[in-house]
Amino acid sequence: MHETATPDNPPPPPAPDKPAYGVFRNADFVRYLVARFIAALGMQMLVTALDWELYKRAHSGLALGFVGLSLMVPMILCTLPAGQVADRFNRKKIILGSTLALVVASLGLTLTSAFIDLNQSVATFQMFAYALLVVIGVARTFLWPASAAFVTALVTREELPRAITFNSGAFQLSCVLGPSVAGVIIWLTHGAWLVYAANVIFGLTAFALVAGVRHEHKIPPREPVSLKTLVTGFKFVYQNKIILGTITLDMFAVLLGGAVTLLPIFAEDIIPLHGGAEGVGLGLLRAAIPIGAIICVFFIAHRPPLQKAGRAMLLCVAIFGVATILFGLANRQCLGRFFPAADGAWFWVAFGLMALCGAVDNVSVVVRQTLVQILTPDEKRGRVSAVNSLFIGTSNELGGAESGFTAQLFGPVLHHVHETAGPIYAQAMATGAILSVVVGGFGTLVVVLAVAWIWPEIRRYGKLS
Repeated sequence: MHETATPDNPPPPPAPDKPAYGVFRNADFVRYLVARFIAALGMQMLVTALDWELYKRAHSGLALGFVGLSLMVPMILCTLPAGQVADRFNRKKIILGSTLALVVASLGLTLTSAFIDLNQSVATFQMFAYALLVVIGVARTFLWPASAAFVTALVTREELPRAITFNSGAFQLSCVLGPSVAGVIIWLTHGAWLVYAANVIFGLTAFALVAGVRHEHKIPPREPVSLKTLVTGFKFVYQNKIILGTITLDMFAVLLGGAVTLLPIFAEDIIPLHGGAEGVGLGLLRAAIPIGAIICVFFIAHRPPLQKAGRAMLLCVAIFGVATILFGLANRQCLGRFFPAADGAWFWVAFGLMALCGAVDNVSVVVRQTLVQILTPDEKRGRVSAVNSLFIGTSNELGGAESGFTAQLFGPVLHHVHETAGPIYAQAMATGAILSVVVGGFGTLVVVLAVAWIWPEIRRYGKLS
């Protein structure tokens, strides 16, 4: 029976929000967070260096596009078993095993880069690099659902939104430092093997930290493996319209609007920072998105939970699309005709637009990840997290492939340029990259309108808690 509120018997005040940094009193969560940061730092360095090395060796947008495909194919093939494994086996051991697999792949890239000459055997280097990327793709596919479900058990339900916010912040901080450090190492050494070797060390450090986490996943009674249990995650997502809509929005926004894969082309041929600072411009552009995201993390952490989370998410993805369009146009070839400025000035304009993309994208990440975890029962959390990883991971990698292919189509193919080097080819490749980014940004805006119409539940979704 509920008491009626009267002037003499007022209703109890709402529970105060938890301290912004109270979750850091949890030692297991702190170990996990530091391990995630270190592992992500090394992987961001590796991806930046590999993009640079592939473009330096092959001078082709297709070479960059195949990076996305190499990571996406194992994700598609392994998502169902990865989710099943995360729900049927010890999640901590899955994280440790996947981390070791990433270490082995990084060691392979180190040896491949160090012993294959930069100006020779391009096809051989690509063969080994793509094969090792497949190994990385398999390891990440098993790591992501286990890791997402594991962190939920380390904190209370009330702490989960802020834990996810700081978890995202740790990843974004690694995205700031990783590309920047990789760019400096490339600039100093004119090679990438040392970056890959650093990731080996970082991976081993993350392994040791996760091994020290005291929490152990309590494995529920194992269901017999069947097609029904494998597709449980997909069925749950399809039936929950809120989760389905937010995942779909994020997936297509990243698929169409992501410009990260083409940043080597922008940094070298469209808005170079300095002629002699090879690799630094690329590192800074890659760091811009996570810098914006980190600023957003601290803004969210010091505010109450979002009161209109659905509308905020839709608005932020729309801003992401507009900023992507402006990034593609912010150069001397396009807007420079109306606003004359040096390439260095356009570089910093583009940097600011990428930071804005990172800030608004982080809102989408926090909303989506929080909803996936709090709306999913623990016995299904691994499989649902695997579906979430599949949607978002494949959109990242497929978006990278799409960007590379469309840049090649709008550039050298459309302009009938057949050589793979020289100023004419570089100009055609730059044109293709610009068109690819601008068209993708407009596609993102179309997706926002479509999702808001198909899933009105998202527009109406309220407080994120």
